[in-house]
Amino acid sequence: MKKSTTLFITETDHERLGHLINLVRNQHDRANAGYIRTLEEGIEFAEVVAPQDIPPDVVTMRSRVKLRDLDSGEESVYSIVFPTEANIDEGRISILAPLATALLGHKRGETVEFQAPSRLRKLMVEEILYQPESAGDFNL
Repeated sequence: MKKSTTLFITETDHERLGHLINLVRNQHDRANAGYIRTLEEGIEFAEVVAPQDIPPDVVTMRSRVKLRDLDSGEESVYSIVFPTEANIDEGRISILAPLATALLGHKRGETVEFQAPSRLRKLMVEEILYQPESAGDFNL
């Protein structure tokens, strides 16, 4: 995962993701163990800020983002959600998916790298179409 100078995460997301990490660990979910480690490492080094202080161009939980694949030029739109809310047909990807984990905390214009099943992918965050915090939705 390519990191920017500073990754940001809201206090609310930090707390909820901490609970998710503990839940998955307590269930001894080996299928998600690697993703949990990656997520934990990502949030460990992020700057934790109050929801109202998160910059509007940062990917947070439940953000809807437009991405561009730097190899193919293909564009896609996804929302980053908790596992129970995931629905790939509706573009909602679980934070436990490598793409979502790589995106969390990054800003518009940044490039993220993650290991997809077939290859290393490089995507640019083209636009934040919706971010709950900048929309005033602090309780999602």
